[in-house]
Amino acid sequence: MILVLVETSLAGDAVEVSREAVTFARDLSAAGGGVPIDVVLVGEPSASLVDELAAYGVRRVHALTGPAFEAFSGAAWASGVLAVRETAGSVVVMAAGTPRGNEVMAHVGARAGVAMAANVLSFGGLSPFTVTRQVVGGAALEEMQLSQRPAVFTVAGHAVEAAPADAPGPAEVVVETPAVAEADLVARVVSTEEPEPDLSGSLKSAKVVVGAGRGAGSSDGFGDLLELTELLDASLGVSRVVTSLGWRPHHEQVGQTGSRISPDLYIPCGISGAIQHWAGCSSAKAILAINTDAEAPMVTKATYAVIGDLHEVVPAINAEIRRRRG
Repeated sequence: MILVLVETSLAGDAVEVSREAVTFARDLSAAGGGVPIDVVLVGEPSASLVDELAAYGVRRVHALTGPAFEAFSGAAWASGVLAVRETAGSVVVMAAGTPRGNEVMAHVGARAGVAMAANVLSFGGLSPFTVTRQVVGGAALEEMQLSQRPAVFTVAGHAVEAAPADAPGPAEVVVETPAVAEADLVARVVSTEEPEPDLSGSLKSAKVVVGAGRGAGSSDGFGDLLELTELLDASLGVSRVVTSLGWRPHHEQVGQTGSRISPDLYIPCGISGAIQHWAGCSSAKAILAINTDAEAPMVTKATYAVIGDLHEVVPAINAEIRRRRG
């Protein structure tokens, strides 16, 4: 049996990367002869969430409840996942490659005494079970054998496209309250804050993303970029240095420590393309780079490039779009 940790949004539905992880699990199940897929999540799910997971081919939903699961704790969640795994007999335990998913699976692997593969893109042979994963911030790929059981890994964002099952059935809900040691609650979330509103839309699901880096110059240098974002009905994404300097909020950051995006078009402006940023945008279908440096990594990897100052190029693009739209 395959067990998938599913993360939910504040609205109570499964986050996109968790739906991708379940889709990945379904492909793995098919390769293994159709072994069942169960999911484990925190809190009692709504009827709509259960229906959603059932549509993705999930057989059973294990809901972790109790005081230990009221706030996030990587160790406590891992304890709950392992408790479900022991009763369900899972041979594979996996999650989406989010900060929480990677943390929980690292605890699961350590406690089970097996290796954990992070950011898996695909799987190969089943005997031995072989996976290909991203390493060095996505700059290289590594083939890794997971010969021990359970096989524990996380799925890289956008490794597969989330899709419902062809012939789904109903999903059973099992509410569980496993015992959690006090030591597992030493490190836990004690408070949360709402992020600043993303006025340009959801970055991770955007079809077009306009990127901004150090080349913006200052916190006042985003006017033309924001106009382009509005004209293209796009989202704004920025490099780590932009958020570090306080020019833009962190939720707009693209990269290894930010959001991983896969738009139809990414327009990075004034972004050199450090490996950490590339890890977050390499899944874009097309990249149009605007940069003064023709040798910048982002320019050399881009589908198309314009060599020039973004403060000259972007206003010209905006003017042409406005002209064509009358």
